Amino acid sequence: MDTIGNLVGTPQLLALAAALGWVSGIRLYAAVFLVGAAGYMGWVGLPEGLHVLEHPGVLAASGFMCFIEFFADKIPFVDTVWDTIHTFIRIPAGAALAAGALGADGPAAGWIAAILGGTLAATSHATKLTARAAANTSPEPFSNIGLSLLEDGFTVFMLWLAATHPVWFAVVLVISIVAAVLLMLVLVQFLRTVLRGLKRFLSGDGLPQGTP
Repeated sequence: MDTIGNLVGTPQLLALAAALGWVSGIRLYAAVFLVGAAGYMGWVGLPEGLHVLEHPGVLAASGFMCFIEFFADKIPFVDTVWDTIHTFIRIPAGAALAAGALGADGPAAGWIAAILGGTLAATSHATKLTARAAANTSPEPFSNIGLSLLEDGFTVFMLWLAATHPVWFAVVLVISIVAAVLLMLVLVQFLRTVLRGLKRFLSGDGLPQGTP
């Protein structure tokens, strides 16, 4: 099978770091598994900081969690609980993955990548959480399933685009960020609900509900 190539070039590295940060806020385990599997199979040459993703143990763990998340993310209210808990996982993981992509260029590059990766992960995660809170106000489950499948496809698409067309990836990423911010502004009521639920969860008053 043809390989995509070595991802150690500067444009590809920057795109990969940004992609890992962005999609970690949406599908962390899928991102880890897909990138690790691509490196393990020899389809791409990963930077040194991401070689750990190719380890069979990491592939097994991320693949298992990806399988669990695929179904949990499509069940109304379960998806909101899952996303709320993963607020504390996706954002630091997005920062770590982005730092791993650029860390070989020195500590400064690693820290810059971590900050940007964490910010991208936080933005995409907040958008996902807000959209799901809005979708959970509908009694039918199809909107959740549809949104979840869209996120599945978007994750694969963004990783592929970052590896093959970094310039086009940058364009799509900017559009995605603008759309995410606009969506959160439109659904600000649901964002406030999610934040209140998260506060209750942290205070030990129970898991947040998905509705305002």
